[in-house]
Amino acid sequence: MAKFRDTAKEFARIAFPYFRGSDRLWGRGLLLVVIALQLFQVWLNVRFNAWYNTFYTALRTRTWEVFIYQFGVFTVLAIFFIVTAVYQLYLQQWLQIRWRGWLTEAYLGRWLAEGTHYRMRLKGDSADNPDQRIADDIRLFVNATLDIGIALLGSVVTLISFIVILWNLSSATPLMIGDASYEIPGYLVWAALIYSVIGTWVTHLVGRPLIKLNFDQQRYEADFRFSLVRLRENAEEVTLLSGEPAEEAHLHDRFAHVIRNWHGIMSRTKKLTFLTAGYNQVAIIFPFLVVSPVYFFGTLTLGGLMQIAQAFSQVQSALSFFVTAYSSIADWKAVLDRLAGFEASIDWAQKLSETAPRVEFISEGAGTLHVEQMSVGLPNGDEIVRLSDLVIAPGERILVTGPSGSGKTSLFRALGGVWPFGSGSVRIPEGASVLVLPQRPYLPLGTLRGALAYPGPQDAFTPQEIETALEEVGLGHLSGKLDETAYWADTLSGGEQQRLSIARALLHKPQWLFLDEATSALDEESEASLYRLLLERLPDSAIVSIGHRSSLNEFHGRFFKLSPEEDGRHRLAEAKQAPKAVA
Repeated sequence: MAKFRDTAKEFARIAFPYFRGSDRLWGRGLLLVVIALQLFQVWLNVRFNAWYNTFYTALRTRTWEVFIYQFGVFTVLAIFFIVTAVYQLYLQQWLQIRWRGWLTEAYLGRWLAEGTHYRMRLKGDSADNPDQRIADDIRLFVNATLDIGIALLGSVVTLISFIVILWNLSSATPLMIGDASYEIPGYLVWAALIYSVIGTWVTHLVGRPLIKLNFDQQRYEADFRFSLVRLRENAEEVTLLSGEPAEEAHLHDRFAHVIRNWHGIMSRTKKLTFLTAGYNQVAIIFPFLVVSPVYFFGTLTLGGLMQIAQAFSQVQSALSFFVTAYSSIADWKAVLDRLAGFEASIDWAQKLSETAPRVEFISEGAGTLHVEQMSVGLPNGDEIVRLSDLVIAPGERILVTGPSGSGKTSLFRALGGVWPFGSGSVRIPEGASVLVLPQRPYLPLGTLRGALAYPGPQDAFTPQEIETALEEVGLGHLSGKLDETAYWADTLSGGEQQRLSIARALLHKPQWLFLDEATSALDEESEASLYRLLLERLPDSAIVSIGHRSSLNEFHGRFFKLSPEEDGRHRLAEAKQAPKAVA
């Protein structure tokens, strides 16, 4: 019962916001119409049940006029049933895409808000493959929820409707065994109930392991697909290292999990199918076995027999909903668990952002960027970098050096507001623009023009501005490809990507520019040329660089070094002179 309550809470948390959100009028309206059509179908089934008695009685008595009339009644009912079924499916699909669209926007908004997607990576496997959860699990959740929910509603209403009919038919046709007659109130209902309860209980015992198997299958499939994508993105590095055998072994290992778990699903599904197929086959003949004594030894007509058998079948089918839908329910539960886990990871990352000690960003009117008593830590609480006081004025050029692993990149992450572990404050002018260029630039999918304008809109800059920036950074040959769509991270070399990143800085003209080894893929002459360009084109921008080359000294006026302390932490302090070389 506790697990059921937990599942209900998870379902309500994921499903209900849509029907209270911005699209609630469409959502509620479409849902009500779909439900109304389902109820109308149940009413049609009740009418069909009454038709069975009259129609088969006409056949038995060879009453031609009644036969023709009932044939017309059937035609009308069938037309209504077909039209209802078509429009119920059409409107349900309409609701599915609107619901999925709303949920996708909601999850994307929460996932991307304030660096949540980045902080979720610190949580580990509990948030594995967020791309699959947003792209696939939302779709599967919406579709399965509507399919199972509407079918369950139909089963409940069918059960209520036909249980009354079957109870009345039980009273009208006492149970006959030989010449003896037995008055058992609702015996047909009790027979259907006993048969269905036993079938549901056994099905649950056999099919329960499918929930975890389906959950794991989704994860293994996503892990395998992620490995393929990662190999594609790093094809050059793998080829240079002749790493194909290692990658193939890794992919075989990942796919082996898919195969092994799938064999588990096959085995369990085989057992479940044996049970459900046998259950459904017996269900065809079971009502006739129950009612046959009344037909052969009593006064029950053929029409009455067919009506009872059809009503019994409807009740038994409604009571057996979980038997026939168990596999779908197991899939749905696995998807629900994955979305619930995704939400829990988002909540964790957002709570971490709100509660963990972190660098506080304060907007004020002063014209400088002022860092006070900053410390940068690790998820386990260990402090790795500390800094007492740093003031960066517009137009200053600062070089930060230090040993590898001393925390330079973590320091920049904290200054950029994405690293959640730290303390202290950064006072920055209100409305100031900050741009951080990492060692490996990010190039979004799409056109080259869009990559240059990122994170702004594609039309943020004029064609002349973009062409000039490309020419200045040595990428003039790409001017004719601005509107080409390509996977530019593969098309451009590492050096070209860093040149494009510098062109992005020239276009955006940030007031504070942080370069985390943003020119490390270039030779010293090209690096020097780009730094001269930045100093010339961005004279009022403060430039803070992380670098290992002493050749960068001439482009910076102040120098800071991360030096180790006795407790293993590193302290950032201003150096009196430019470093000769950095390890």
